[in-house]
Amino acid sequence: MSTDQPRVLVVEDEPAQLEVLAYNLEAEGFAVSRARDGEEALLIISEEAPDIIVLDWMMPNMSGIEVCRRIKNKPETRSTPVIMLSARSEEVDKVRGLETGADDYVVKPYSVIELMARVRTQLRRVRPSSLGQQLAFDDIILDGETHKVTRGKDELKLGPTEFRLLTTFMEKPGRVWSREQLLDRVWGRDLYVDTRTVDVHIGRLRKALSQHGGADPLRTVRGVGYALG
Repeated sequence: MSTDQPRVLVVEDEPAQLEVLAYNLEAEGFAVSRARDGEEALLIISEEAPDIIVLDWMMPNMSGIEVCRRIKNKPETRSTPVIMLSARSEEVDKVRGLETGADDYVVKPYSVIELMARVRTQLRRVRPSSLGQQLAFDDIILDGETHKVTRGKDELKLGPTEFRLLTTFMEKPGRVWSREQLLDRVWGRDLYVDTRTVDVHIGRLRKALSQHGGADPLRTVRGVGYALG
């Protein structure tokens, strides 16, 4: 699995619908996580920090509305886009879904092509580097298309792992990432890497960012992880 792939969590209790969505998202180049109910979805969200969540409204035990409310009530997941899927086509239902915090609302039956376009629209907002766009933080500029990083007038030399780490931090400045979340995002869940490896590469990234001078922009949050700014 490419670690540069944006991660989409699909929450759908109908197995056939779940697999159709997952198949089409993977064909579009996304890494896909699956959840069949609200509780499983919330667990995956806390462990994997997906980039986008495609969430069915009607599910047993915990509705999509309640899952969305919990996602948007937590500071660490509030900015994660949620696309709500529902057979409810009445305007009042759409308004309710959006007022709960959903970023988009798609009525079933839906066009898969349209849904993929909506996912990419949300992705453009939260992971612009995956679409080749530039990221900037203070005097640091990262170009996702050319894979170049500059600080002020100087180009920085970064290894591929350090580049992916910096991309993760620059996409969400100020967010604190745990070592486990960084392992999942940068190294991928299918590769066993010790969490101490994260510390080693953070050290390399700090050194690379200051190779031409300038303060260290990375912040260590004791007992939690790391953040940019």
